[in-house]
Amino acid sequence: MPMVPHPRAPIHTPTPPFAGRRWPSRDYPGDLAQTTWVRADLRADLARLEGAAPDWSESVVLCASEMFANACDHSRSGEDPDGRVIRTLSMPTATKVHVSIIDDGVRETTATISGPRIPAQRTAQEWEEAERGRGLLLIDHLATAWGTRAVVDFPFCGGLGTVIWAEFALPVAACASAGR
Repeated sequence: MPMVPHPRAPIHTPTPPFAGRRWPSRDYPGDLAQTTWVRADLRADLARLEGAAPDWSESVVLCASEMFANACDHSRSGEDPDGRVIRTLSMPTATKVHVSIIDDGVRETTATISGPRIPAQRTAQEWEEAERGRGLLLIDHLATAWGTRAVVDFPFCGGLGTVIWAEFALPVAACASAGR
């Protein structure tokens, strides 16, 4: 008898987009194996947004899973057995969706405290041969805006956590339903 996974989030009737909308934050262990749940939960949350086209939703899910993988791979979230990653989802305006990933901060082995950034000094051949570093390029291409910031904005609190965020313009169908 085949086992079929059940969705973690209840299925809701989609509602129109509106400014200030927030979905509950999601908390995950800092383990790459959790990427499946990050994707499933985000798909379920976006399904609650009226007019969200499946290909648009998949772009948001892909970017969020890249951000989650980076948090697990490059921060204490993935190094510490109790490491956590938090995903937030909101709408700052009726036409934009904002997704962010919050990690536990820099690893002890990391010499400098810096946020994620696209490698800028690669030649075309180095990009072809590189095994890493394309995830942020993908986010840069699919999102309308993205960036990073410290969780706590005090100089003496550097390294306590990083927020990487991306914004996505809603598809025209969703924007039209927001104007009802």
